[in-house]
Amino acid sequence: MFPLYLLTWWDDNYMFLSLHNLLSCLIVQVHLDYLEAGADIIITASYQATIQGFEARGFSRGESEALLRKSVEIACEARKMYYDRCIEFACDDREDGRILKHRPILVAASVGSYGAYLADGSEYSGIYGDEITVETLKDFHRRRVQILADAGADLIAFETVPNKLEAQAYAELLEEENIKIPAWFSFNSKDGVHVVSGDSLLECVSIAESCKKVVSVGINCTPPRFIHGLILSIKKVTTKPILIYPNSGESYDPEQKEWVVLSSITRNQCLGKLFLSF
Repeated sequence: MFPLYLLTWWDDNYMFLSLHNLLSCLIVQVHLDYLEAGADIIITASYQATIQGFEARGFSRGESEALLRKSVEIACEARKMYYDRCIEFACDDREDGRILKHRPILVAASVGSYGAYLADGSEYSGIYGDEITVETLKDFHRRRVQILADAGADLIAFETVPNKLEAQAYAELLEEENIKIPAWFSFNSKDGVHVVSGDSLLECVSIAESCKKVVSVGINCTPPRFIHGLILSIKKVTTKPILIYPNSGESYDPEQKEWVVLSSITRNQCLGKLFLSF
């Protein structure tokens, strides 16, 4: 099935460039854009990438695992390129707004929820059905987490965790597989009190607090109006740094499979910034 090829023109010669490599270059550029805007952490393009999903599209197990590793390699490559640019332009006075400053930069390997793999909107409802257990979720994520942890990332970002069940599965998996790099858990809340499944956010955060492998816990994909209250609540049950993602204010429509802008959300409400609150 891959590689696929695009025909391009360069210096009167035909050159074949695999679509896979082209997309890799585009992702590298996205990472560079974030770094040049001042980001200290870049997150791999692996949120919805799963071995099961790749295999369903016709890739072999080996190809699927290689694609997961590639997501980390791309981010690490972008970091190296950024550091090279910092050296190259060290003496230049920047007038284009780019930030070229050598600083510690972390690569976080993104792990999306089981619902993200299903692509049916359940990552925003947290409803997986009674047949899905902690063991089911551990088996689903296990090899993926192993690969990402060994691929060269600095930490693992478990993102948009929609329910207590999956938080428990992640925590147990980190311990069972003795994952060597730290992790963060980021939940999504529907009302400022519960995660989207209806489970208590504080109970979910307590799972992260009890796991020594987890170094930070926080919120993403959540309406901005809830964030301040959520930070105050989370601080009551964790001593770990609190992580907050930006949110542009849209709502996901699982039937149309697209993001819908809410007319009641103002531009100022949509502004956000990823930060760690110590």
